[in-house]
Amino acid sequence: MPPSELPQDMAARRIDRPVPLRERVYQAMQELIISRQLAPGQHLVESELAEMLGVSRQPIREALQLLNSEGWVDLRPGYGAFVHAPTDTEVDQLLAVRSILESESARLAAENADTAGIERLKQICVEGQEALERDDIDAMVAANAELHRTVTEMSGNQVLLDFVTQVDRRVRWYYTPIARKRGHKSWEEHGKLIDAIAFGNGDEAAEIMREHTERTRQSYLAERANKPAEEQPVQIRSRRRRTVPRG
Repeated sequence: MPPSELPQDMAARRIDRPVPLRERVYQAMQELIISRQLAPGQHLVESELAEMLGVSRQPIREALQLLNSEGWVDLRPGYGAFVHAPTDTEVDQLLAVRSILESESARLAAENADTAGIERLKQICVEGQEALERDDIDAMVAANAELHRTVTEMSGNQVLLDFVTQVDRRVRWYYTPIARKRGHKSWEEHGKLIDAIAFGNGDEAAEIMREHTERTRQSYLAERANKPAEEQPVQIRSRRRRTVPRG
C-alpha cells in the first residue's frame, strides 16, 4: 500500500472537534446584533462583553475581528468597536436582491412541492400568527425567516439556497424593526403564497413573493425615513449568559 493511501476504514473515521470559543462568541454576538439587543451604532466594550458572555477578552477580540470582516461591526482606530449602522442604500440593495432570489425560489417551490412541504409551510404560518397574537417579536422574526428558508429548500435548487442563506441573517436584522408593523398583513401574504405553491402555480407564487418582499422593503425604508437617526447607543448590562461557556 503506497504511504499516501490509508485503509478505507481509517479514512472514514472523523475526529469531532469542539467549535472554537471565538466561533461561539461570534455566533452569540451576531444574534445579539440581529435581535437588536446590541443596537446599530452601539459602542462595544470588550470588558463588558466578556463579563456579559462569561468569557475572557481574547475570544471577544477575535469575534470582533470576524464580525468586522463580515460587516456586522465597525472597528475604528483610536475609538474601538461599534455595531455597524446599515445605510439605506445597503438595505435597499440587499432587499432588492432578496426579492429576485426568493421570487425564483417560490416559482420553483410550486413546481416541486410535495404534501410534507406544504404542511410544513402551513405549520410555520400558524406559529407566526400565534407569535403575532402574543406580540412576540423574536418568534415572529424567527418564523418569518423559517418560512422563507423552507420555500427556498422546496425549490430543489441548492445553489439558490446557498445564495439565500447568505442574506438570511441580514434580512432578519432588517426585518426586526418592522415585524410588528407588517404584522397581520405579512402573514396574510404568506397564506396566499402557500396556496399558490400548493396549487402548483409557479408564476402566481413568484408574483406574490415579489410583491411580498417589495412591501417589506418599502416598509423598512419608510420606517427609516420616519427615524433618520439611529437611536442613541445603549449601555450594555453586564449579565451572565449560558450561550457561551467560560473559557
